[in-house]
Amino acid sequence: MCIKNSVGLSGRNDLMDVTIVQILLNLNQPRFAEPKPAALKPDGRIGPGTLKVLTRFETEVMKLPASDQMVVPGDATIKALLAGLPAGPSKDKLAVVMPQATPKRIDLYFEPLVAGMRKYGITTPLRIAHFIAQLAHESGAFRYAEELADGRAYEGRTDLGNTQPGDGPRFKGRGLIQLTGRANYAAYSKASGVDYVARPEKVASDPFAAVDVACWFWKTRDLNKLADADDVRGITKRINGGFNGIDDRIDYLTRGKAVLGLA
Repeated sequence: MCIKNSVGLSGRNDLMDVTIVQILLNLNQPRFAEPKPAALKPDGRIGPGTLKVLTRFETEVMKLPASDQMVVPGDATIKALLAGLPAGPSKDKLAVVMPQATPKRIDLYFEPLVAGMRKYGITTPLRIAHFIAQLAHESGAFRYAEELADGRAYEGRTDLGNTQPGDGPRFKGRGLIQLTGRANYAAYSKASGVDYVARPEKVASDPFAAVDVACWFWKTRDLNKLADADDVRGITKRINGGFNGIDDRIDYLTRGKAVLGLA
């Protein structure tokens, strides 16, 4: 389910869970009677404004006789909120999957994501959920498109094609799924028709490149097949080489499935 703990009057009210409920209430605004409630600020803080809208949702939309001003994982209210989501991709749905992501970063990557997923066949709800979950973990919820380390650890790594002095830092990890090593930059340059060997920094600085390289990696590693099998561990191992951050990846995946109607 898309929240982990209770939200509401007597809830645990973890920041991310409250933020998710606030976004879901906003997405359900068309279902309210007139006058519709003002949009909530998704700030993760439970207060009288959020409780009032939650009460209206349970009594007006769900037609309950009264509201307990509480939402818990898997209950009727969270199911009703998810059932009322509009069809298709949206920035707000992405914010539910990645409540830590800032609106500015979601704005930056949303259109490149829509274009890239269409281009590389990441188009079914299950494929999209797995792809976004892995991107969210690898990029720290869109905070990083470039590896924080300086790349010197890759110097001389012939398995990555780093054969020239300075190749380690020059071809360190970039993109939302980090492209690393001269050989991989050369392969992506050939596939994309853009010389990223000459300008490796653009893989991080250009949002379309940062997303496209992740989609290209996904396609060339045949990860759609593993997504179709709902194999999060297999995908993680192919991207990471192990299972680092598997619980975090699964959390993102769970929220992705919820907003795409797969929960």
